[in-house]
Amino acid sequence: MSRTFKLTIAYDGTDFIGWQRQAAGVSIQGLLEDALSELDGRPVAVTGAGRTDAGVHARGQVATARLDREIDAAAVVRAVNTRLPPTVRILEVSPEPERFHARFDARLKTYRYRIWTADVMSPFERSYAWHVPMTLDTGAMAAAAAALCGTHDFAAFQGTGSDTQTTVRTIVRSVVEREPGSPLVVYEAAGEGFLRHMVRNVAGTLVEIGRGRHPASWIGDVLASRDRTAAGPTAPAHGLFLMAVAYDEARRP
Repeated sequence: MSRTFKLTIAYDGTDFIGWQRQAAGVSIQGLLEDALSELDGRPVAVTGAGRTDAGVHARGQVATARLDREIDAAAVVRAVNTRLPPTVRILEVSPEPERFHARFDARLKTYRYRIWTADVMSPFERSYAWHVPMTLDTGAMAAAAAALCGTHDFAAFQGTGSDTQTTVRTIVRSVVEREPGSPLVVYEAAGEGFLRHMVRNVAGTLVEIGRGRHPASWIGDVLASRDRTAAGPTAPAHGLFLMAVAYDEARRP
């Protein structure tokens, strides 16, 4: 009898083609499937809560896998981590009901985008933050970010090549904060779901506001336009982190 496990995963996305397994290149999904298949002695499919792009990082990605082998959750953590590169780690494993699905059961995803505003880029931040060497108006950025809370059509922030049925999404948290005593500015968004490149496109738009090129109210015009060309540039992938995926606790065994 196979058992369903929920995996919580952290990874540095710098050297990977993204979450999804592809014909060429090393993916997070591919690494996990290979490690779990070796552990279970048969092909194991891994389903993620979301697909992060090449260069995007995660502190709390979630995935589902089913194993035939009799093994407890703590042993899965140890066994899989020994088979993974040090830039990918299983943080936690928990048994779940057979029906649990990492993607379809997700209730809230939280993303964080990091911007480094000092004149000189720290060598310890270069792979984890967008370097924008100037003082940004974080007050204006915060006001613009707050306007995105609620249910809206986010077509203006959708990446090209997407095939979603609807571009309407609900955002419950959208804030910009400067880390005290640091040149780091952080944009954090939490919502029921996000469009492809949506957080990066919002971050690029917020930086345009922070630079003083547009007022905070401009983001409302962009949102209403439903036109990707009306928004700011797409922020680089390496500043983005998938922080957490939340689930309804009532569904737990």
